[in-house]
Amino acid sequence: MNFGEFKIYPVSDGYFRLDGGAMFGVVPRSMWEKTNPPDDKNRITLGLNTLLVQTQRGNILIDTGIGDKRDAKFNSIFAVEKEPSLADSLALLGLKKTDITIVINTHLHFDHAGGNTVIDGDGVRPAFPNARYIVQRGEWEAANKPNERTQASYKPDDFIPVMEAGLLNLVEGDGEIVKGISVFKAPGHNRDLQLVKIESLGKTALYFSDLVPTTTHLRYPYIAGYDLFPLETLRLKKELITRAALERWLLIFEHDASIRAGYVKLKEGNPEFEALF
Repeated sequence: MNFGEFKIYPVSDGYFRLDGGAMFGVVPRSMWEKTNPPDDKNRITLGLNTLLVQTQRGNILIDTGIGDKRDAKFNSIFAVEKEPSLADSLALLGLKKTDITIVINTHLHFDHAGGNTVIDGDGVRPAFPNARYIVQRGEWEAANKPNERTQASYKPDDFIPVMEAGLLNLVEGDGEIVKGISVFKAPGHNRDLQLVKIESLGKTALYFSDLVPTTTHLRYPYIAGYDLFPLETLRLKKELITRAALERWLLIFEHDASIRAGYVKLKEGNPEFEALF
């Protein structure tokens, strides 16, 4: 869709599944299964919805999905479905990976940064060789020194080759990447998660990443058990959803399996969603 001076395209890297209880934290299954029915392993289907923003200065990709470097065991555990893949989605828009000029990683978990790199012979190389990759410095440090709780979420071959190729750009805190596209820290899911705001000609869009991964998570108590700082998630959700409703921001959801984007309004203080895609 046209968005001010930009064009934005939700692009897919397919689907995968995670445990429903982990995705909804303290909310009981009897409530979340109404909107997100689980399979026989208690897993719910999640989208891998990245975002392409076309500007006069180039093609910007926000997150890169799960990639295709993992083995059959990994793909079975997470029920990875690569139809379409990110490369296929870009091809539908007439683009190749070499056409991407900036990659913004909201964070470096494997389902957000897995497509950063690809297997090349016996090694791994950046998938977007003409892009600079934007990562929060704190997230880079956390990914390289994970603890027992976080280490399963990070795969070094998703990000180390980017640094070795000289394509890594570390940022600290909030700031504008190019005119109209900015990042800001949103601690909750982890300490240095960064969200992406797109602003042009009076319009605003927000890429929610894992702060609000699906439309179901717009409900304030629905906070993933994966979140390291759930009370920070709650505070920021209230703040951002309220502002999005008042200023009519377009909200883009990274993990919703069927709804990519839409608008929110408040009814008696609670968010109600209006789907766009």
